Amino acid sequence: MRPSRSPMFTTGDRESLREALIDAAHGDNRIVAAALTGSRALGQEDEWSDIDLAFALRRDADRSDVIDDWTARMYQHGAVHHVDVIRGPAIYRVFLLANTLQVDLAFWPQSEFGAIAPSFRLLFGSANNPPSAPSSSFEELVGLAWLYALHARSSIARGRGWQAEYMISGMRDYVLALACLRHGLPTVYARGADRLPAAILNAFHATLVRSLDERELRRAFAAACERLLTEVNAIDIKLGNSLAPPMNELRNYGLATERTGSR
Repeated sequence: MRPSRSPMFTTGDRESLREALIDAAHGDNRIVAAALTGSRALGQEDEWSDIDLAFALRRDADRSDVIDDWTARMYQHGAVHHVDVIRGPAIYRVFLLANTLQVDLAFWPQSEFGAIAPSFRLLFGSANNPPSAPSSSFEELVGLAWLYALHARSSIARGRGWQAEYMISGMRDYVLALACLRHGLPTVYARGADRLPAAILNAFHATLVRSLDERELRRAFAAACERLLTEVNAIDIKLGNSLAPPMNELRNYGLATERTGSR
């Protein structure tokens, strides 16, 4: 059994801050609606969960001013740094607090505010009818996987071990997303990966890079190439047949070291 470790923040700290932010949103006349998002909205919150809130801004509100004011508020609550993530019309300002709690505040135009995932629970105001839920494109995931594969090969050939590890791991992540897509699981941030069938997860073990030794890099690279073709063939055999020649060539590049030894 893994040892239990507690976060520096408590669930009470998190709950108190969330309620304070919701109360503040109620009192901000530039915010016309708010929603819980993330694990709390799904009833799946645990001791490690962060705070996720989405705000709809009044049509005539200056979004920059609103975000600046809420940023100042978060620093009063103990934030030490923040980063912006842009998703379509929304700006997600993500805060790191000194106690390691993460707080995500999403600022949406009123006309676009609504559920884009099941993890959405309206707190006040109104939301638009949910648009078609965005999902990771099969073609995009496949394309990014083989793109990383090409860079993995050149990194290995150039003796750039760290870059090779980065590329192989990135390739694996996209192939893992393909496996999640095939099984109807979330594809982003490996949220569905741990729910994949055990046989599939066991097959992915071979794609893990265990050292920067060239033989090891090539071994993991070959396994990732093989896994990519397996996942593509399971969804689109025609595309799998098209990709087979170059992917097998890349796989053979990885296998060459196992047969002949490192140069």
